[in-house]
Parts: sequence; structure tokens; C-alpha cells
Amino acid sequence: EKFIENPFKPGERLYKTGDLARWLPDGNVEFLGRLDHQVKVRGFRIEVGEVESYIRKHLDVKECIVVPKQDTQDQTYLCAYIVANEKEVTLKDLRSSLGQSLPEYMIPSAVVQLDVLPLTPNGKIDRKALPEPSYEREGSTYVAPRNDLEKKMVDIWEDILGVTPVGVHDSFFELGGHSLKATVLIGRLNKEFDIEVPLREIFRQQTLEEMALYITHADKQDSVSIPLTEKQAYYPVTSAQKRIYVVQQLDKGGISYNIPHILQLQGKVDLTKLEAAFQEIVKRHEAFRTSFHTVQDELVQSIHEDVALSIEYSKKAPEVSIDTMIKNFIRPFHLSEAPLLRVGVVTVSEDVHFLMWDMHHIISDGISVGLFMK
Repeated sequence: EKFIENPFKPGERLYKTGDLARWLPDGNVEFLGRLDHQVKVRGFRIEVGEVESYIRKHLDVKECIVVPKQDTQDQTYLCAYIVANEKEVTLKDLRSSLGQSLPEYMIPSAVVQLDVLPLTPNGKIDRKALPEPSYEREGSTYVAPRNDLEKKMVDIWEDILGVTPVGVHDSFFELGGHSLKATVLIGRLNKEFDIEVPLREIFRQQTLEEMALYITHADKQDSVSIPLTEKQAYYPVTSAQKRIYVVQQLDKGGISYNIPHILQLQGKVDLTKLEAAFQEIVKRHEAFRTSFHTVQDELVQSIHEDVALSIEYSKKAPEVSIDTMIKNFIRPFHLSEAPLLRVGVVTVSEDVHFLMWDMHHIISDGISVGLFMK
């Protein structure tokens, strides 16, 4: 307790270092990383400093830094930059060692070994000078696909992993694959080859050659597409939608379930084309034409054929801040009125605009928002 005693005087300026640390039982402080280097990977909030501390602890490395990167599908993954003491540290070594202590989503999908970490003039690590990771085969040369099955597999792997070329001896996970991409792979294999592949087999048959051999001997199963349901006045809701609806009814004026986004646009904006683009999205996806109602004491959803969406356009007045305009834009939705989406544009100057959109969580989620933005 003597270490937690407050050494600061009331009223004096306090500086926060931004370092992440923890007290140890012996009274020492263990440095874990930086508070300003948090990142979200596959829906999990990660402190990269914690991953760095495990790399230093479990592998023979002198220095390391873990940096978030974006793959070809705009998904975030972790890349470890390592300065080793003696022998080279491979991605296989990294996955094998860290897999004993960390969950899979915290293990870097790429590793780059450097002689030294680049530094800025003031001695900090120069993140901008770190090279982009590139896949290099470890201990084997590239072997091209040898038959039609392996060629189809290569096309699927290259599309999912964003890596080219893929050889038959390459490992799915050493090419940057993870459990989420493995799930995508299962769907593609089912559609392409009419087989049902359990997730555990993706982890067992990790090389393309092993996976192709498994597919050759797997029993064929006709893939079943989800059929369109017959048109109805009302449709049932999911348990998640029911829960959101109940909470929203308890706080009808609340915005806890709003999902707003703001994007600054540079240059001239054609409002007519912008509105047509949003209207096309509403026309294409039923979620944006859905409203929610109580019928015979049961919550149901109704999908409308046509829903008009118009952009709320305004010019920024000198006396009103952009923050205030954004705050006023985010307001409660009435769940019985479609669309549960609104769009606004604030013009600051001829070449500076703010595009704002807000949607309710009962019709959308984080993955949907990413697709919407794309």
C-alpha cells in the first residue's frame, strides 16, 4: 500500500505519461506498453503493448513492436517487428510460442525481422519508417498447383488471404489466416465443392496440399441456398431485435442504440448523385425499409416496398460549431417509422463538407456499417 500513496499536491499540474503498467506483488512496476496504442481486431479491443510484453517474455528477442495493419479486405491484423538476439524468429515460432498464453486473435498474423528498429530524432520508434510485411516461404520453395482442384483452391486462398502466389505447400495460417477467415473459407469450399468442412479440419489440414487431399475424400453434400420467404404483411423478429426494442421503449428519447458516422469530404459534392446513391442502398436492402410494430401483443417487423430518403442539407453558420450541428443531427428514431436511417450534409465552404449518417442498431451492426461505408 505504501506504493499507492498519492505523491501529488492538490492544485498542481499533473502529467500523464500514457504508459500502461501494473503493480507486481514484490512492489515493482511491470511496463506493458502504451495506452494510446489500443486497437480493435475482429471485434476485440487489444492493447498491443501486452502482446509485445509476451513476445519479449516468450521469445529470444532484444526489441519488438506490434503494429496494426489493414489487409486487402480492410480487416485489421497485427504485425510484429522484431530485433532478435541471435536466431531468426519466424511466424511459425511466434504462433507456436504465443499460442500457449494468448488467444488466437491477439497473435500477430505477420512478422518482420529487422537489424534495428528505426528511430525518430528524439529517440522514439519511427512507425512510419517500418517496412510493409511481405510473405516469404520458410524452409520451402514455391510449388505451383498440379491439378484443377489445387488450382481452384489457390484461387480461393488468394482471394481470402490477399496473398499471391499461393503454393501447395503453404500453410493457411502462416499466410495470415485466422479463425474468422477460416469460417469464410468453409463457406467457399461448401459452395465450390459441395462438401461440409468442420472448422477443426481447417486447423488440422493447414497446407493447401493437405486440404485438397481432404476434399478429394470428403463426402459430397448438395449446398442449400437460403430460400426467399413468401411476402407477408409482418415477419417475426430475432431475439436480439426484441431485446433492443424493449430497452428502446423504456427510453424512447434515448440515442444509446444509434450508430452514427461522420465523414469529412474534400472538394465539390453533387447532392443529387449522393442522394441517389443512398436511395439505391435503401432500395436494395430490406433492413432500411423495415419498421417495427406490436401486433396482438407480439413484436413484428414490416418491410415496405418503397421508402423515401432525403438528405438533410444545411450550411454551417459562423456562430454555430460543427460539433453542435453533429450533436443536433444525432437524435432518437421512432421504430415504427421507416427508414431507420437518416443522412445529412453540412457545407462548411465550397470544398469542405461533412457527410453524416445515423442508423438504429435494431437494423444494423458493426459488420453491416463496414459494408455500408464501402
